[in-house]
Order: sequence, then C-alpha cells, then structure tokens
Amino acid sequence: MHSSSPSPAAAASLRELLDSLSSEQRRNQDLLIALAFALRSFTNLHRFLELVPVVASRLVQMDGALLVPFQADGRVWREQLQAAPFDDCQELLRQLASFEMGHSVGFASDQDQLLAMDQIVQRQMASKGIFATSVVARGQQRARLYVFNPKASFVWTDIHLRHLQLVADLTAVAIENDLTLKEVRRHERVDRQLSIGAEIQAQLLPDHCPIIEGVELAACCRPAFQVGGDYYDFMPTRPELFGKRREKGRWALVIGDVMGKGVPASLLMTMLRGMLRAEVLSGLPPDRILHDLNQLAQEDLAHSHRFVTLFYSDYDPKTRRLRFANAAHNPPLLWRAAERSVSRLDAPGLLIGLQAEAEYGCVSMVLEPGDVLLYYTDGVTEAPGIAGERFGETRLIKLLEEFCRKGLDAQKSLNQLFARLDGFVGRDHQLEDDASMVLLKVNEELMLPSMSSSMT
Repeated sequence: MHSSSPSPAAAASLRELLDSLSSEQRRNQDLLIALAFALRSFTNLHRFLELVPVVASRLVQMDGALLVPFQADGRVWREQLQAAPFDDCQELLRQLASFEMGHSVGFASDQDQLLAMDQIVQRQMASKGIFATSVVARGQQRARLYVFNPKASFVWTDIHLRHLQLVADLTAVAIENDLTLKEVRRHERVDRQLSIGAEIQAQLLPDHCPIIEGVELAACCRPAFQVGGDYYDFMPTRPELFGKRREKGRWALVIGDVMGKGVPASLLMTMLRGMLRAEVLSGLPPDRILHDLNQLAQEDLAHSHRFVTLFYSDYDPKTRRLRFANAAHNPPLLWRAAERSVSRLDAPGLLIGLQAEAEYGCVSMVLEPGDVLLYYTDGVTEAPGIAGERFGETRLIKLLEEFCRKGLDAQKSLNQLFARLDGFVGRDHQLEDDASMVLLKVNEELMLPSMSSSMT
C-alpha cells in the first residue's frame, strides 16, 4: 500500500496557515507584553487605561472595545471612560457619562444596575455582537470591559476568553494599585497634619515647671496617636518680676481641652493661649478672666463649631490662697492632709464658646501644708482598659489618696499615676486621647508666721 503525499499546493497552504498562526501568536504576545510593561512603567492610571480597549480589541481582532472603570465607592468613574475607536463611540460615552444610576454610591455591586448599563451598551451597538466581562480585584468590581464583534459568525474560542481575562486582570491590578496609592497618600497627608499638630501642641506646653515658693510642681501630657487639644500652663501674674520676687508672686495655673482633635484643635488652643496670657496681665479674678476670654473667643469658636473646657486658678504663695473658676472642665482633686481625704474643686460655669454672656463662679480657699492638688484632662478618666471599662474618676481618687498617704513628692506621685494608667490601658495599647495631669503639693514644712511673732 502506498501512502499519498500532500500536493505542493496543500503543503504551501499548510505552511501559510502555520506561519499565520505563529505570526498571530507573536503579535498577541507582543500586545500582552506591551500592556504588562505599561502596568509596570506608568504612574499615570489614565495613560494605562487608554491602552486597555486598544489591546483588548486587537487581541481578539474585534471592531472595538469599551472600558467602564468604577471609583472606590462603586460609582462610574466618568473621567476615566475609555473606548477604541474613540470617534465611533462618542455617543455611547456621552450616554454612560450621563447615566443617572451610575452616579450612585455602590452602583458597581448592584447586579440589576450593571445589567441596565449593559443594555445601554447593547442598544448603542445593536448591529454588533458584544462580549462583556467584569474587572475584579479583591472581590470588588473595579470595571466592566466590553468588546464589539463586527461579524455575526465570529466564534469565541478559549484562547480569546483567556486573552480578554488576562487584560481584565491586568486592568484590575492597575486600578487597585491606583486606589491603594491614593489611600497611602491620604494617610501620609494625615500623618503630616498630625506631625504639625504635635509640634504646635508641644510648643504650647511648658517645657518645665516654674519654681513657686512653698510648693512642688509636676506636669506631663501623654499624647495619643492623634493630636488633641490638651493644654496646661503656668503664668506669673506679674511677669516683670524676676528671681525670688517672681517665685513669691501670684501665679496662674490653668488646664483645658479643646473639643476635637488634629491641627484645628491645636490652632484654636494656640489662639486661646495668647488671649489667656493677655488676660492674666489684667490682674482680674478667675471668674472675670473666664468671662472675658469667653467673649473674646466667641466668634472664632462659633465658626469652628468647637468648644473649650478650661479650669483657671491663681495661687498666692504668701497667703497660700487659691482662687479658681471653672468652664465645665473636669474638677481638679484636692487632698487635704489634715483630713486625709480627697474632694473635688468645682465652680459653676459653661463651656468657653457656648454662650456669649456666660457667667462664671469664683471660689477661694487656703491650702495647708501637705495638701495636694491634681489637675487633669478627660483623657485620663476616659481611658479604656483591657476589659473595656473606663479608668474613671473614682479610681483616680483612690490612687491619689494612696500616694498622698505614702507622702510621695509631686514628681513621684505623678509618675506613679501615669504608671497605673499605663498598666490599666495595657502596655501594648495606645491611649485614645491625650492624657494630661498637673500636680501641686504644698510643702510640709511651710509655716505661716503667727500674728504674735510678726508683731515682735
């Protein structure tokens, strides 16, 4: 039996077919390589997305293609609609840009709404066969890719489908990378803002406690991740005095908190600090100072929709007299050495910035040797523990009593309070808000001269 060999014409046709297939494979590989290179090289998402319809249509030798990307919230990304050839698709692009459903958040995850968009594309390309596929990344629909078939008899092969899926996957990576990059940049902007806010806040707080005759002072602000509006200050009411004369003069001690976080809160506290320091020079009693400060800051605080809590006190070392007024701040705690108990220092008064004609009460008392006064912000008492409960005022009072009974000095007492706070929150956990404390202790040995001895 003799085998028949193919005719020269058939052999030539076979070679042509193989050459054609080989050429098509090389062309498709080149197209995919070019798209992958663009994904690696382009930092501009728009430039990459422009290539997608061109590559998709050429890979499967179609008349054209359309890419409808979605924003992070699922809305049609109108600015990034891409089509090839562009001139033939202008009316379709216009309809998609004005598609009302596509403007709603979550559009990309609603199958009924996506079907409505598919129908728009189908109606516009009624004379052409259409194939559509989803562009998905991390389970989220990031775009819809359409290709237009110019021939009704065109047969889709597995190779066509794989090629288009590869284009869709590369497109998904590009869009996801762009969204991630935007999120990273947003976090960087927030970090820069917090860094600026932290610098502003650090500049507000005294870098050391002043020397005031007859008392020990200790103060600390423990910042949280986010910048808050905590503020404390020590101000001589007569700054023109120096040395021993300043130590013996009257001092203002103040602690406050702007409602809110970040740079705006720090800037508002900067403004209030300047106003308050000017008011201190007036020599007015605490209630008048808070009244005037409230009026001065009213307009600025109203525009920012923020309020301020502020506890203002002044202390005279010569008489040990403490005067104070409170604008709805956490009442400081006072340990009376003679009674060996803790009480709260409070006076009536509204938040700064809440009401233009707010009035404030003023209370006056004499501190005795061994007495301890603790000023604090709500970041201390509101700090959450590992089990979810708050640190609370009751716990703070018990700890203050414990350290005062032991006779610890001001700095050691403050260190112990923060150590207990850290232990309560958890060593590996961060405070949710700034926690600030100022502790004043009247020296045990301080004795006022008696009337008889002063007359001799």
